[in-house]
Amino acid sequence: MKIALIGNGAIAKLVTQFCATRASTLTIVGALGLAADTQSVGAHPVVYKLADLLALKPDLVVECAGHSAVEAYAAPVLDAGIDLVIVSTGSLADKKLYDLVKAAADRSTAQVKLPAGALAGVDALASGKLAGLTKVTLKSAKPPKAWKGTPAEKTHNLDAITERTVIFSGTAREAALTFPKNANVAATAALAGVGFEQTMVHLVADPGVTQNVHRLEAEGTFGSMQLEIQNNPSPDNPKTSHMAALSLMRMIENEAAGILI
Repeated sequence: MKIALIGNGAIAKLVTQFCATRASTLTIVGALGLAADTQSVGAHPVVYKLADLLALKPDLVVECAGHSAVEAYAAPVLDAGIDLVIVSTGSLADKKLYDLVKAAADRSTAQVKLPAGALAGVDALASGKLAGLTKVTLKSAKPPKAWKGTPAEKTHNLDAITERTVIFSGTAREAALTFPKNANVAATAALAGVGFEQTMVHLVADPGVTQNVHRLEAEGTFGSMQLEIQNNPSPDNPKTSHMAALSLMRMIENEAAGILI
């Protein structure tokens, strides 16, 4: 399978390294980069126009460059009939962008594919949705210092927090748009379950944790579930969870696999 990347940063490097371990089935044919990207993260070439990337005839395009890249390139990739993996799922909290991507997917023979990322239980949540969900709540906890550089700095003295403190409560859309560093997890829960307005998110500063902890709770016709994952940082990119990277690897590997789970 031939894979093209949108992006030439840390995630692109991770995908490139992974595909190198599966060289018999997965090949990176090129990456779409910025003008400043003068050196590729792998052996593949960097191009600067989408037309040049699509000219490489990829079977799959993996977006790993952020909200603006989804906005600029998702629809054209789908219009070209090429499946698209969107890593920046938080971008879809923007309703206008979601509608744009959805419309492009609806008129195309290609699909948009969203990895589960750092969240556990996405498969069960999406399955439960088929019978009807009545409640979905996501609770994400990080050490207080991990919330620095976010709007929480304006509402809380993060250095003074000594006990578990909720720094935000609201809908998944509000969480994703207000706290973009937490957007992917909130958006994934919303898209797999009851949507952005009905999914409730609580963001927590907890001095008792050293990892990023996500707890997904759901109720519905299927019953109820409470799933928690305690994420270590990725060894290649400490700003993201290791599970988020592994989830992307699994999705890419499944593209060329004979048996899927």
